[in-house]
Amino acid sequence: MVGSENRETPPAVTGMVTRMTEHGPPAAEPAPLDAAACYRALQTRDARFDGRLFVGVRTTGIYCRPICPARTPRAENCTFFASAAAAQGAGFRPCLRCRPETSPELATWRGTSNTVARALALIAEGGLDGEARVERLAERLGIGERQLRRLFRSHLGATPVAVAQTRRVLFAKQLLHETRMPMVQVAHAAGFGSVRRFNETFRALYARPPRALRRSSARDVEPTAGTAIVLDLAYEPPYDWDAMLAFLAARALAGVEEVSHGAYRRTLQHGGEHGTVEVARAPSRAALRVTIRFPQVAGLWPIVSRVRRVFDLGADVATIERHLARDRLLAPLVASRPGLRVPGGWDGFEMAVRAVLGQQVTVGAARALAAKLVARFGEPLAGTAPGDALQTLFPSPERLATADVASLGMPRARAAAVVALARAAAADPRLFGTAQSLDDAIARLAALPGIGEWTAQYVALRALREPDAFPCGDVGLLRALADDRGRRPTPRALLARAEAWRPWRAYAAQHLWTADAQATPRLHAPPGRPMLEVDDDPRCEAPTPLRPPADADRRPRAAAGR
Repeated sequence: MVGSENRETPPAVTGMVTRMTEHGPPAAEPAPLDAAACYRALQTRDARFDGRLFVGVRTTGIYCRPICPARTPRAENCTFFASAAAAQGAGFRPCLRCRPETSPELATWRGTSNTVARALALIAEGGLDGEARVERLAERLGIGERQLRRLFRSHLGATPVAVAQTRRVLFAKQLLHETRMPMVQVAHAAGFGSVRRFNETFRALYARPPRALRRSSARDVEPTAGTAIVLDLAYEPPYDWDAMLAFLAARALAGVEEVSHGAYRRTLQHGGEHGTVEVARAPSRAALRVTIRFPQVAGLWPIVSRVRRVFDLGADVATIERHLARDRLLAPLVASRPGLRVPGGWDGFEMAVRAVLGQQVTVGAARALAAKLVARFGEPLAGTAPGDALQTLFPSPERLATADVASLGMPRARAAAVVALARAAAADPRLFGTAQSLDDAIARLAALPGIGEWTAQYVALRALREPDAFPCGDVGLLRALADDRGRRPTPRALLARAEAWRPWRAYAAQHLWTADAQATPRLHAPPGRPMLEVDDDPRCEAPTPLRPPADADRRPRAAAGR
């Protein structure tokens, strides 16, 4: 059944063969899908395979999810695909019953092809929208266009353009089913250049106009600033929702974020417009229910994409947990917290600023300092009423670049780091965008004033969504791996042990942090000693480095106040 919390690991159907490279995560050599295993999954409507494969039925010209309630077709009439884009590219149209657009978008390509993973992230960010071309996408990834096309064909069975087009079609179809937006706004929200192109695409794919796909009960309503667009975003169960909410609640900024009644809410801005988003657990299926209030429909897909990243909806938890459970230490942690995800940061710049503010202080102190920053320099949210919990936007890089941050009562070196970070982000809007590799991301971040190796790894983990980021010098991680006598490993020893956890070291870190936070009481600095290592408190805004702030090492000593 859809939404089942069955945690048994599905048998391999993709034929993916991995090999360990000398340095870094496994590389992968895709092999053809195992048709017999795929058909057994289809016969049993096995929800464990939802999002892992799609079946095209040659007699109907339709492609379905393996959980489709329709009568199971004969095996000789089935063709199996690794992605919806591959099925659609082969000439099959999406099923109207099982709705492939609502299947979980499993990140099974992570750890198999980093280039494909990064390309998909860029496509989700609009990397092939409008006039953007594959050549430019390949250039941003540091490879040639032919190589990028070959990788997509090999791993997804479709071209980058086909993947982007399928994304637009399926998102438009979801809007048709789940909202009452007018056709013209559905077209614009899904990224179609014109309503004519939108209509032509749907007629070619479904042999009917898009309006005919809408449920008869739907009614066209013109979205305004106060109109809510509600969508369900699927994930692969299980999902440790309580852990996710607890993490976000401990760090929620007054006026910007709120966690209440089992939901997360925050303010946002995109393209100069203001809005809010609310995320809660869907009541009857393995999905999160997202409520968006935003005046411009063109901003819907970027907001939805951001929600997927923040709440880690693409995590293939079965693959990740199976891999990490091979370690005798991680195995009980994984078993005790099934479905634990890595919480993301809503905005890369915001996450980096908060990480700098959170160095060496507790979560409460970091949140209080960030709240002062927001209250002093944040922009009021348009359309709010007195008493609203959400009233402020996090300050933009342009605003903080000229702000007197030191007046908030923080060390001068830290204030200077925040301002320098803001100036760098204002000068380069892609500073916190998808990088060519984890090493490239770390080098780019660590070159910024106030950002050292540890903070760069943490920002890469949460803001850039690098699944293999790993701040090995973190006290919480070292403490979690202490032996029976309380002796902690060295960062170098931890890094060596973590090699076996690749390419999912970020998830290993999250399990260790979660276990450490549950087991360790709050610690205080000894009398007479400056509280330089409040990092022993597991509730730090970001788990902090072993030595005090290495993140200032890259600033001139005069700027650091030494």
